[in-house]
Amino acid sequence: MSTLINPSTGEELDASPASASLEDADAVIARAHEAFPAWRDLAPGERARLLRAFAAVVDAHNEELARLEVLNAGHTIANARWEAGNVRDCLNYYSATPERLFGRQIPVAGGTDVTFHEPLGVVGIIVPWNFPMPIAAWGFAPALAAGNTVVLKPAELTPLTATRIGELALEAGLPEGVLNIVPGKGSVVGERFVTHPLVRKVCFTGSTTVGKQIMAGCADQVKRVTLELGGKSANIVFADTDVAAAAASAPYAVFDNAGQDCCARSRILVQRSAYDEFVGRLETSVKALRVIDPADEQSEMGPLVSAGQRDSVRAYLDGASIAFTGSAPDGPGWWLPPTVVESSDTSEAIWREEVFGPVVAVMPFDDEDEAVALANDSDYGLSGSIFTSDVGRALRVSRRVEAGNLSVNSHSSVRYWTPFGGYKQSGLGRELGPDAPHAFTEEKNVFIAH
Repeated sequence: MSTLINPSTGEELDASPASASLEDADAVIARAHEAFPAWRDLAPGERARLLRAFAAVVDAHNEELARLEVLNAGHTIANARWEAGNVRDCLNYYSATPERLFGRQIPVAGGTDVTFHEPLGVVGIIVPWNFPMPIAAWGFAPALAAGNTVVLKPAELTPLTATRIGELALEAGLPEGVLNIVPGKGSVVGERFVTHPLVRKVCFTGSTTVGKQIMAGCADQVKRVTLELGGKSANIVFADTDVAAAAASAPYAVFDNAGQDCCARSRILVQRSAYDEFVGRLETSVKALRVIDPADEQSEMGPLVSAGQRDSVRAYLDGASIAFTGSAPDGPGWWLPPTVVESSDTSEAIWREEVFGPVVAVMPFDDEDEAVALANDSDYGLSGSIFTSDVGRALRVSRRVEAGNLSVNSHSSVRYWTPFGGYKQSGLGRELGPDAPHAFTEEKNVFIAH
């Protein structure tokens, strides 16, 4: 059992779930495997009803779950309420799947050909600490809807909401063994998801380094894998846009969740003729950001999740050209002020690497081609934003930027009803959207001779 810490205060929390052993993980996987046939064979309408009931129970406990996330992860209370609501929304959205998991009838000579989408079996989901509730639901909601059972490992730092959601699933009427929460070390529980032959797919969200290890491990059994990994996303600001609006929105695109977001627009590219105006307005916006106790209704940014994460982010600032910073509490807890750095060299670590903290680097560009080249000069390709008043330019640049999720004149990346995933080393596969349940199925083809 590891001791959990409140990131806002540095104080120990009373609740710390036991860390599962290898034997514990094997027992839970076996239980999920035993529960699979009955869950797979449940009438589609009944499985849909249970998912809606699960969503209703989560909704009834929204405030409880949100308060747990504030304590355990340091999220602002407004964000945490949205995150609990996102679990509810994902369950409701995918509750439509069981009755609509359609196959096809394909014209053939001499008979009839039909296809079926059949569940894989046990799905292992490994959840990171930055968004414990939503990312869990992005995996388990479509997996359960498609008829799979789930074993889910929350991050060691932030297991409390996942543990509670597992309890709420039973309260809602989901059968024992269908959704199983297994707190523990990645090197024990997560690794066992990869090596256990009864786990037929692994969904991992986390660092690119660990994702590569999981992908290599899954290859041994030709096991399905979905990877949502790192990001170093660009926010491209053209001079023809509303510069004031772009500067006002930019802090929320990178400092939300204290920058601990794989979609954070942590590189801002600004057309040179608008650069000085943008940076000046950005300073006003950053200094106005309310970095206070995340339990406060007015809080816009909380602390980093751990002392180790804060130290990691601080190391990136050594020798950097800091333009300005916002504010942060001086007391205990893992606080760091939002920080803006001006970059002049694309080889700088702070420009190339995923800092995963409240730090953004800004750089000027001259024309559209240079903006695209700078944006694509990265191992990652998860998300990004394009600010321009020219619709043609918006479309041209959107098609040329190598990223899976782009927003024009906004910073939205994730909606549960649209697909989400990355290019290059930002990941493999797609989550969310109408097709997500198919990623948890095998497609079977059956030919019937006349």
